[in-house]
Amino acid sequence: MAAPEERPDSADSHCTQTSDKSGVEPKATNPKISNEAKGSTSSETAEIRSPEMEGNETGRMLKSLQWELNRIQRTVRQTLQSKLQGLVGQSLPTLSENRELANSIQKMLDTHSLRIRCPQCGHASILRVSPRKGMLGGAFVLDHTIDGKRTFHGGSSSVPPIQLTAKPERKAKTTAKTRSQPAAAGEIRSKVG
Repeated sequence: MAAPEERPDSADSHCTQTSDKSGVEPKATNPKISNEAKGSTSSETAEIRSPEMEGNETGRMLKSLQWELNRIQRTVRQTLQSKLQGLVGQSLPTLSENRELANSIQKMLDTHSLRIRCPQCGHASILRVSPRKGMLGGAFVLDHTIDGKRTFHGGSSSVPPIQLTAKPERKAKTTAKTRSQPAAAGEIRSKVG
């Protein structure tokens, strides 16, 4: 009967080796390191943290995959932010053209679950263009919610500074369907069932 195969079980077994073809010594990268510490956004820091998966090969593979996805998302965010800087301070002559510009930017950001960070308050926001008296091209505003109230910041005639951030998670709303409703007049309520 053959002896069972031994597998190394060192503290470094969760590290992934990376190298490039430049002949530089490979470096160990640890997918357990929080991306928050590296300046990432909240949607990039979702980690798989199941105690059952912690020690097995599948868990390590999933953590490595999540780490790689976080890296790709960070690269996309940084690239988009860099390219969009060319639009800062730009404006088109009409309200409809500026709205189309803002909608195009917002659609691009939505496909990657990104928002523009409001320079005034820091909240994740949606770029919009609103009509304003005396401004033929309208005003670029940042639309977001603060303490449950819809808020618009900005109001310049050109594209505001763009710093991208992750789209925040939606908050669950309490609807009328989830609350118990009183019986209508004359309606008999049954306690069966």
